Amino acid sequence: MFQVTPKSPLLSPACGAAQAKKKKAKCRGYHPFVKMIPITFISLQQSYFYQNKFKHAINKMETLKIFAPTTVGAIEVKNRIAMSPMTRCRAIGNIPGDLQAKYYAQRADAGLIITEGTSPSPNGLGYARIPGIFSEAQVEGWKKVTDAVHAKGGKIVIQLMHSGRIGHPANLPEGAQLVGPSAVKAAGQMWTDSLQMQDMGMPHALTANEVQSTKQEFITAAKNAIEAGFDGVELHGANGYLLEQFLSPFSNVRTDEYGGSVENRARFVLEVAAGLAEAIGGDRTGIRLSPYGVASDMPHYPEIDATYTYLAQQLSNIGIAYIHLVDHSALGAPAVPLAIKQTIRREFKGTLILAGGYDLQRAEADLESGLGDLIAFGRPFINNPDLVNRLENNHPLSQDLKMDLFYSAAEEGYCDYPVYEEAPNLAI
Repeated sequence: MFQVTPKSPLLSPACGAAQAKKKKAKCRGYHPFVKMIPITFISLQQSYFYQNKFKHAINKMETLKIFAPTTVGAIEVKNRIAMSPMTRCRAIGNIPGDLQAKYYAQRADAGLIITEGTSPSPNGLGYARIPGIFSEAQVEGWKKVTDAVHAKGGKIVIQLMHSGRIGHPANLPEGAQLVGPSAVKAAGQMWTDSLQMQDMGMPHALTANEVQSTKQEFITAAKNAIEAGFDGVELHGANGYLLEQFLSPFSNVRTDEYGGSVENRARFVLEVAAGLAEAIGGDRTGIRLSPYGVASDMPHYPEIDATYTYLAQQLSNIGIAYIHLVDHSALGAPAVPLAIKQTIRREFKGTLILAGGYDLQRAEADLESGLGDLIAFGRPFINNPDLVNRLENNHPLSQDLKMDLFYSAAEEGYCDYPVYEEAPNLAI
């Protein structure tokens, strides 16, 4: 069985090096595409199920809350399992198509699919081969995905991810540029298909007018998503990308109304969320947050609790459907304190989706306690496209995970993982 452990490799949105470089990077204990933090990993051969205090529930899967239907804003979902957004770097020319449609349709048993990070702007394509949703061709490509998922009875929202200062100019289309709240370069390196590993680029500090035009790009992308058939839109406000860059006093040193105080640094995030709520409906708008996260050169700062308490309050006032709260401690990052999770639960009146190295037992416990309303699973969905069926029927999870193919451009390691098949009964 596969289980995410505190030392499992991070499925970070950084994209495809040559196979030899991947293997070399893996062997030296670093994530192979974004070189920042040493990562070690092991895989525990441990079941999700056969723990003594959980055995009594195995024959009563229908009683588990995680398999019960619910609503997320305006979206009716058939269970409380979400598929986490995971960048897979297979959108050639930044346009999704038949390959992505097949991949997401295979996983349509999830109550809610959240797509890979998708840029609302040419300036947000900091990684190689990630999709966008700012052009007509991209909208048409995503229609194939939503049609395929809906045909299987699934629900799917798109995650809008503007990479901001995280990236390299070689990954951007002609005329685009790396941008950020301030001209503060991120530490680390980025994979580019043309130049291989390169230092992160220096971002252009958005002017006052560019802040407004960037906000409009998010709003237009959300409208494009609804046109493409998505059930909703999730803003990526986590993992050190543009929205979180505005929140942090390390990446945001502005002196105007978008910098300085907690309220000012949260202003851009809240204006974008309010703009989406007005454009497509708050009941179809969500946001992913990662308090205490350190991904993409995001050091801790004294006002973290105050920042996320304020965000939860204001996002609740705006009336968005959900907050998707991610805790990367299962991957070796600092833990998100329970206290801030409880504060966000208390201050935000919408749905709370929790993510972070969950197994079935802990997922059910957090649902039953009321800490969360849905639980998002990430890596187990990669090599278990039928994850919900396996969990619900107590089938073993696949251990075959092709980590060296996470970010390649091919179907191999993407759409070729099999569903569970029971051994035939040979009894006479």
